[in-house]
Amino acid sequence: MDELNWHSKKIEEAIRLLESNLNGLSEIEAESRLNQCGPNELREEKKISPWKLFFKQFRQILIIILLFAIIISASIGEIVDALVIFAIVFVAVGLGFFQEYRAEKALEALKKMAAPIATVIRAGKERAIPARELVPGDLIRIRTGDIVPADSLIIDAINLQVNEAALTGESVPVNKKSAVLPIETQLAERFNLIFAGTTVTLGHATALVFATGMNTEFGKIAKMVQITEKVETPIEIKMEQVGKFLAIAFIAVISIIAILGFLKGHRLFEIFLWAVSLAVAAVPEALPAVVTGSLAIGVYRMAKKNAIVRRLPAVETLGSTTVICSDKTGTLTTGEMTVRELYVDDQIIEVTGVGYEPKGEFRFDSSKVDESHIKLVSKIAALCNDSHLERVDSNWQVTGDPTEGALLAMAGKAGIWQNDVAKEFPRVGEVPFTSERKCMTTIHCVTSEELLACTKGAPEVVLEKCTYEYLNGKEVVFTQEQRNRILDANEKMASKALRLLGIAYRRLPSTLQQFDEGHVEKDLVFVGLVGMMDPPREEVMASIRSCKEAGVKVIMITGDHKLTAVAIAKELNLVESDGLILTGKELDKLSDIEFEKIVENVVVYARVSPEHKMRIVKALKEKGHIVAMTGDGINDAPALKNSNVGIAMGITGTDVTKEASHIILADDNFSTIVAAIEEGRGIYDNVKKYLTFLLSVNIGEILVMFLASIAALPLPLLAKQILWINLATDGLPALALGVDPAAPDVMKHPPRSPKESVFSGIKIWLAGISALLAIGVLFIFSVGLFANAQNGESLIKARTMTFATVIIFELLFVFSCRSFRHSVFELGLLTNKYLVLAVVWEIFMLAALINVPFLRNIFGLSSLSWLDWFLVLAIASTGFIASELGKIIFKPR
Repeated sequence: MDELNWHSKKIEEAIRLLESNLNGLSEIEAESRLNQCGPNELREEKKISPWKLFFKQFRQILIIILLFAIIISASIGEIVDALVIFAIVFVAVGLGFFQEYRAEKALEALKKMAAPIATVIRAGKERAIPARELVPGDLIRIRTGDIVPADSLIIDAINLQVNEAALTGESVPVNKKSAVLPIETQLAERFNLIFAGTTVTLGHATALVFATGMNTEFGKIAKMVQITEKVETPIEIKMEQVGKFLAIAFIAVISIIAILGFLKGHRLFEIFLWAVSLAVAAVPEALPAVVTGSLAIGVYRMAKKNAIVRRLPAVETLGSTTVICSDKTGTLTTGEMTVRELYVDDQIIEVTGVGYEPKGEFRFDSSKVDESHIKLVSKIAALCNDSHLERVDSNWQVTGDPTEGALLAMAGKAGIWQNDVAKEFPRVGEVPFTSERKCMTTIHCVTSEELLACTKGAPEVVLEKCTYEYLNGKEVVFTQEQRNRILDANEKMASKALRLLGIAYRRLPSTLQQFDEGHVEKDLVFVGLVGMMDPPREEVMASIRSCKEAGVKVIMITGDHKLTAVAIAKELNLVESDGLILTGKELDKLSDIEFEKIVENVVVYARVSPEHKMRIVKALKEKGHIVAMTGDGINDAPALKNSNVGIAMGITGTDVTKEASHIILADDNFSTIVAAIEEGRGIYDNVKKYLTFLLSVNIGEILVMFLASIAALPLPLLAKQILWINLATDGLPALALGVDPAAPDVMKHPPRSPKESVFSGIKIWLAGISALLAIGVLFIFSVGLFANAQNGESLIKARTMTFATVIIFELLFVFSCRSFRHSVFELGLLTNKYLVLAVVWEIFMLAALINVPFLRNIFGLSSLSWLDWFLVLAIASTGFIASELGKIIFKPR
């Protein structure tokens, strides 16, 4: 019912529209509405059947090809090869099924955040009911610590503050009160409404429910999380393209070879075995395993760097990211209010340190300040405080208001601890904070004859109550000149987006009986100003610099005020000369076409809603960007799920956000993203290396058979020899290539274009190495065939030389495939120990096949002389030598 703009309605009008009254609904009416509107809970959309998800995995082109390969291999008696391919298919299908079938727990997490019990007024009586039974028109009561059960319009409120950070991104609790607001007021500024799932941090209120269940702001987010479709990752798209290409090659190979062989007079069954063996060799059946293996290794490496991956392809996607849309609160910033500046003794003092940890220094013009100058302001801040700061394990946590927590951390830096001063100066009274007064005062016993009033509040309010100023250790009478000087300092600090509090005190006689505003808050002594904000994380600036070097743009998106967002962005060097800054209100005025024209120039979005975040992600994707979205609040969940890769904060992130994400940062560290980008780029490079290697040599093998058929030569290799070569080189060495360490300069290049073909930059490798392999193998086959023409076993000897040449050619060439820019000697021959071990093992197996009589007879091979081995090694090394020389020649380009 939000379309009725409840924030712009008077209470009487809202009650009339909801057909309610100030005594609440009757039980009969409430029950009727419950049947009509449904329970106040989040509904799940219909889920896909597990069987449908399972069979969906078999629609992938590569899986279909591999199923054919299993049938063909089994039909020609190659059971071992068929079982190996089946195992690969099983792993790929099982993993895909598990990823898609895992429950979408975002909705369940939202349900956990909903209030289980609500206090409702019905027929004039107040009672507690299950929150799911609330209906529009109900009157509810909320108090400090309550979770708001439904979206409601405030009727009356006393000192009400609500933490809406998870919903709107507002970094501090919001003051709420009854009011009528303009229709165009943004969600984050509707201070007359309270929203389901947010938490009351102070005060109490009576409110009128206008939206329940899926109609609440929470419900809208749940709908967006449910309806956002799974976004295909770049690597999934590329592998689908490769699959289609190989499907065409599969059919073409069988058709051409079969026709040529039949025309040359070969037996039909022999040609069939030959053709299908080639077809199996042409398909890199380990491709799903290499992709999965590369991603799994990446997941392991990232886990050690505090990045937990929920969906494997997201690792590679992050590597191709062109834009990171980052939430401000808790992501780029600490999510903890921190005092940054003090104004005392007519000077602005910098306060170092981040977050609630009471560790830092007080500096003036970069020199350390004597802490005695700020002892008084710290003591007042600690005494006039209802919150508590304590260390839990290795973290400092605040119980109560974040602003008061920041004051306690500042006091701790000055050596003032709340427990100590509270014992020394026990509280005997207070004048509580109200949103109308904008200040609070606590009264403490100093001696049997003296009391101390400690006041904090809005600077302009506190100044009006002051008659004196504490300056240079003395109380001096306030002059207009001094007041103007303080107001100038206030304006200067406010321009830095600092949230300001004025601090003051007054000595009172112990005989004072009335602790009220009129008797206590007058003739105060002004002590200073405290400026605080949610500061940037210390390590984020270096991370953003690394992103820029890697060609990745960082955009700040926040529900916070524009002034605050810009201040943080400038501190992080996000705002450049041509960078635009947009608010949610300004974004609403732009059409989709107008927005798409400027979306790539915007660096900061302030005061945005969940719908705005979705629109930003969509516009960037329309421009062809690979978008990563980071965040921690509930309001980030839909955009995280709709982005190419969603990154949630593990510590401060809500369960909703984590379940909607692809990657979770266990340490909430933006810098971990940079390491993840490097890992992702390395993974894509490894898949490309694998394809280069496999397709180069497999196309070469097909060319050998094709040219031999045209030249009317005997079959250079038997079907089982082809399958062994396929198993040996497409197996361990290729898999080891898939876990190669990232190149040293992987972060010195801009992200690849999302439209870039997976074959981009490797076509010359495919053509050159394929041709070189085909020519060299045909040469060695011809030499073996004609040099041993007088020997009855010339064909067996020629096939043995061909068999050995192909395997060694590929085992040497695989080392060169480790990089397209760097020589293997630059990288270090032993930096991929898995590849070295795989190659050594395959050479050992080759030697066994040729020299062990039992194995030699099974595979139709013969022994080789030293001269034969010399020729084999000479031809087999040409691929490695040519590719290494090519890197030297073409590297300048």
